[in-house]
Parts: sequence; structure tokens; C-alpha cells
Amino acid sequence: MRVIILAGGFGTRLKTVVSDVPKPMAPIAGVPFLERQMRYMLKFGVTEFTLSVHHQHEKIEAHFGDTFESIPITYALEEEPLGTGGGIVFAMRTSSSEEPILVLNGDSFIEMDYAAIYQQHCASDTSLTMALRHIPDTSRSGIVTLEGDTITSFGERGEAGVSGLINAGVYAITPCLFEDYQTGQAFSFEYDFMQQKAPDLEAVGYLTDGYFIDIGVPDDYARAQTELPPVLAA
Repeated sequence: MRVIILAGGFGTRLKTVVSDVPKPMAPIAGVPFLERQMRYMLKFGVTEFTLSVHHQHEKIEAHFGDTFESIPITYALEEEPLGTGGGIVFAMRTSSSEEPILVLNGDSFIEMDYAAIYQQHCASDTSLTMALRHIPDTSRSGIVTLEGDTITSFGERGEAGVSGLINAGVYAITPCLFEDYQTGQAFSFEYDFMQQKAPDLEAVGYLTDGYFIDIGVPDDYARAQTELPPVLAA
């Protein structure tokens, strides 16, 4: 199972507390978030990591090198920012394989069975399976709607105190999903792709209720210092 992690963001909102490393390398109880995320993934049968990098990429490459716990690492270095969608396409095409790929955001974590979402995707007819999580406050996340297990819309952010299903930042993707996109084309996966195409994609939602955190803002980054390590160690 090849895993792509989107680790190229600038982390603008986090710079007041973490300014000397890229956001995925922000330390969680002394260990980079990305390292904790990758270590957790090892239990699910990862065969290769591809890190999509841009901002301060040299610090990520210097830390990990070309292997992590004997699992090979490749880097997809964006010379110019490509957005989440462009970054996925660029990283995906560092290999010619048409096998499904698991894609993760490098600034969020969801506790779930990653092998199960991948296996479900491989056994289905869809080209996109997305992990979804119900949360009590959707003010920072786009609300996803389902009919059965099919995603019918990927909407705007909700309101403070309004609950709903959100994108948990984990995708199982078959490369043909992006057959109409050029390598190096910049676009947002969430807004330019999902919001526009959701009604016709027949993408499948994979529901999970595990622990979820996005370290992109100082308050949640601070919360992750104590909450995340015991979850990852379980």
C-alpha cells in the first residue's frame, strides 16, 4: 500500500508558535507530527511513503532521508505551490502504477483502520473513497452530505456549534480519478474538485468515529501535545 502525505503547506496560522520548521514537522511532545503520523501508519501495511513537499522541504528531507523504519520514501518536490489537488496529482505521478493510493493530509490525524478503508476501496467500483467524521462544530470544515454511502455534496464550512460530517483528510484514490488533469496543474482538491464534481463522482464515504485533530491553529496544536501521544501509542 503506497501512502502519499501532503506535507508542503506553509502553516501560516501556526507561525506564531512554530516558525522554524514546516507545519508537518511541528513537534508534538518533542517528536515531529509527521514522524508520529508515519510511525502510526506502519501497522497497516505501508510499502512506500511519498511525501509531497514544498515549504522548507529540505528540513523534511534531512530528517527522514530515503527510508523510515525500512520503508522507502520518495519525495514529490513542488517547485511552485500546486494546492492540495495539484499536489496529489504530482505526487501520484512519481510512479506509473495504476494501483489505488492512500492519501493523507500532513497536518491532521484521524484514529482509524487505514488498511480497512484501502481494502474497501479496492473492492469497490469507485475511484474515490473518503474518510468522514461527525464532529460537533463544523466552523473550520466543509460539511459533507451522504445518500447511503455515496457522497452527494461537499459544502462550505459550517457554523460554530453546528454539527455535521466532515472530510477527515484521508482518501483512497484510484489514479484514473485525475485523468483529465495535467501534471503541474494547480488546484484545490476540496474546493475546485470535490465541491464542483461531487454530485457526479459517486465517491464513497467511509465513516469513522476515532479521535480526530487538526494541528493547523495554535489552540488545537497545544491540545495535541497531551492528547495525541497516548492515542498514537495505543
